[in-house]
Amino acid sequence: MADMTYARYLALDTLLSCQKPQSAEDDEMLFIVIHQTKELWLKQIIRELYLAKRQIAAGALVPAYKALARVSRIQAVMTLSWDVLSTMTPSDYTRFRHVLGPSSGFQSDQFRTVEYLLGLKDAGFLKYQEDRPQAQAAMRAALESPSLWDDAIAALARAGFALPPALLARDWTLPHPFSPEVEAGFLAVYREPDRYWELYQLAEKLVDLDDAMATWRHKHAVTVERIIGAKRGTGGTAGVSYLQATIGKRAFPELWSLRTSL
Repeated sequence: MADMTYARYLALDTLLSCQKPQSAEDDEMLFIVIHQTKELWLKQIIRELYLAKRQIAAGALVPAYKALARVSRIQAVMTLSWDVLSTMTPSDYTRFRHVLGPSSGFQSDQFRTVEYLLGLKDAGFLKYQEDRPQAQAAMRAALESPSLWDDAIAALARAGFALPPALLARDWTLPHPFSPEVEAGFLAVYREPDRYWELYQLAEKLVDLDDAMATWRHKHAVTVERIIGAKRGTGGTAGVSYLQATIGKRAFPELWSLRTSL
């Protein structure tokens, strides 16, 4: 057996053969590399979120901080990548946009899996993976399981806070319904951080994720507007207007609303 090498360990020959531009335009390679890199980072985010979920469900809140902090750092790197893509001008993109056909980042199964893991559930996105059973199964598993926010709420209940039983055992495929009891529980945590330090730090790590996601969505919308203006996106999406409408999404709404009452 040949000795391990850098290229063999990283499967570089396979990895670097995955970029297959469909046009002769120079900027298409950048477009492909940017999006493939995002998918690799999403793969790592999914891995970290599942680790954090297992730890939180087991009551190991402190060890979960590491995975959650890592996700936030990855989100920051992904947001910065929009600056690289924005070096491509509208004229550059127009020259090869037609080769994308009906494909769109809207169809990313890994991005939707991340949303599901955070608690932003919408089964309607499963249909985009009907030709990829394995990807669809991974999405469905995340859709049908408690989200990271559901796990955090369960941790709040284990700490002695009274929460409605229906909130702790429900149809996990549905979005989390805003709960005044969850808000009140975490409000108490924020009012006595020394007493509930582990839950307090967990909550702040979750806010970091939501904050980073909103920043990523905003930068995405600005970059798309810079490159295609108000034109419709590929795949029949509404383009920048759709992206702008997603900026206000929050996976952990009670952690934001409680701030008004502090």
